[in-house]
Amino acid sequence: MSLAGRHVVVTRPAGQAAHFATALSEAGAIPVRFPVLEIRDIEDPAVLLDAAIRLDSFDLAVFVSPNAIQKALAVILARRAWPGGLRVATIGKSSERELAQHGIHDVISPPLRFDSEALLELPELFDMAGKRVIIFRGDGGRDVLGDTLTARGASVEYLSCYRRSKPQLDPAPLLKLWEQGRLDAVTLTSSEGLRNFFDMVGRLGQAWLRKTPAFVPHARIAEQAQALGLTRVIPTGPGDDGLMAGLVQYFASHGNPAAN
Repeated sequence: MSLAGRHVVVTRPAGQAAHFATALSEAGAIPVRFPVLEIRDIEDPAVLLDAAIRLDSFDLAVFVSPNAIQKALAVILARRAWPGGLRVATIGKSSERELAQHGIHDVISPPLRFDSEALLELPELFDMAGKRVIIFRGDGGRDVLGDTLTARGASVEYLSCYRRSKPQLDPAPLLKLWEQGRLDAVTLTSSEGLRNFFDMVGRLGQAWLRKTPAFVPHARIAEQAQALGLTRVIPTGPGDDGLMAGLVQYFASHGNPAAN
């Protein structure tokens, strides 16, 4: 029980934190929820209603995150059933679980690395000549997926189905834990979330954050963390399982919380 008594900050959006927070609690840790991204509905759902009407004209639908699945399917499946012949691709185990809850199985998804580059390495996405693809995502985001599929001959359409914003949260509970020497780790699951977190904790929190073990499941987040001056960045495997394994391994070699 290397995590027993450890205070671990969970920065996932409020609607996505439960699975990881429960896993931490079961391992004896004390999850400290501090969502650094707020997921909001788009202002005009007409674009999703329009997509629902046109779904049968596409060959592949890609959902980039659980948020994209929740927001898009809440509108689409209220209007119609998912087309039986439309293949679905996604990234990450959380997204696969979310699709399964909506009755969508047999999903194209990378098994080991959870990013656009890993999805693009799958053979199902090689021969895209003449294929029509719709990508459900949040506002903004990286274009590498669509750009690569276009270069492979696909016709790609992006559909923004949610908005991301920085929550207005009081960092006082985190600052108190830091001051008491009881904030043991921070988990950071996106570069945008990391930047928000850095802003939200203020100058005092930033000083403590730079010395706090920060667990990140992707190299891009690690690079962003190092650019912000974090000195104890621990890369992990992807997803919740990767973060948990990284936390357990790290603290197994760093004694108990009372000794820190």
